[in-house]
Amino acid sequence: MKSIPAGPLPSVDEARTLDLERYVPFRLSVLANRVTRAVARVYSRNFRLSAPEWRTMAVLGRYGAMTANTVVEQTAMDKVRVSRAVARLLANGRVTRRTDPDDRRRAILDLTPEGRATYAKIVPMVLAVERDLLSDLTGEERTLLDQIMRKLEQRTAADFAAEDDTEF
Repeated sequence: MKSIPAGPLPSVDEARTLDLERYVPFRLSVLANRVTRAVARVYSRNFRLSAPEWRTMAVLGRYGAMTANTVVEQTAMDKVRVSRAVARLLANGRVTRRTDPDDRRRAILDLTPEGRATYAKIVPMVLAVERDLLSDLTGEERTLLDQIMRKLEQRTAADFAAEDDTEF
């Protein structure tokens, strides 16, 4: 994290007031929650998946077999949420879990054929939601949004990587 810039301390009133309409972490959180709900309508209603289950399937569908820790890294979800999502996906036959031949303490997750079929059905639907969400932006605005998001992702990835990464 960057250090707090030198200079006069805010007054007590300034320190107690948080302008949420301008506070970027709050705005991003609210926006992420709204977008998640919009996308969740697609996979929740049609496929009975929670957001963590879909995110787990999405990274397995995109990158292939991986450990649960890698799912945590790719999604920035906490380990408990990933563990619960994996348990439900295993129970519903959408994911398999096998012992890693290189390290028998680790498990490798992968989509089952049913999981792949579900993933293939969901992807066009969530991409349509994304197209609708971005439809009011110009091409230039989309490019700028992508650049800003990449910078914020890189900045926050360092903090996330520093967290405990023990296998579960």
